[in-house]
Amino acid sequence: MLYGLYALVLVLAVAAGYGLYWQFRQIQALQARLQQLQKKQDRQLAGLVRRLDNYLSGSMQMGKELHALREQVAPMPDKLLQLEQRDPGSLSFMEAARLVGLGATAQDLQQACGLSHSEAELLQRIHGTKQS
Repeated sequence: MLYGLYALVLVLAVAAGYGLYWQFRQIQALQARLQQLQKKQDRQLAGLVRRLDNYLSGSMQMGKELHALREQVAPMPDKLLQLEQRDPGSLSFMEAARLVGLGATAQDLQQACGLSHSEAELLQRIHGTKQS
């Protein structure tokens, strides 16, 4: 009976050892999978960082260009006012272009702005709505 008990303890010890070995192999497999996933995550993170850097540098460049454009456009209203004050005839062309946008005909432009027939037709063709 004592040998039977030793045999049972030996079988249980072998089973426990196999169970521990199996769990150890599972832990190793999980650690390898975790390392693979961490490497993949690191690559994705590096890609996202590169994309963010590109986006930020593009945004900064766009901001600089927008600032430069704003500096170029800022004096335009003053220059337009100076041009209008220098050449009173140009005001009638601007008014005529606005009237064409509102749907005025060539005859209306001649009467309202004092344009010739050819000038009125030209303005109507340039600023008129396209009809299909």
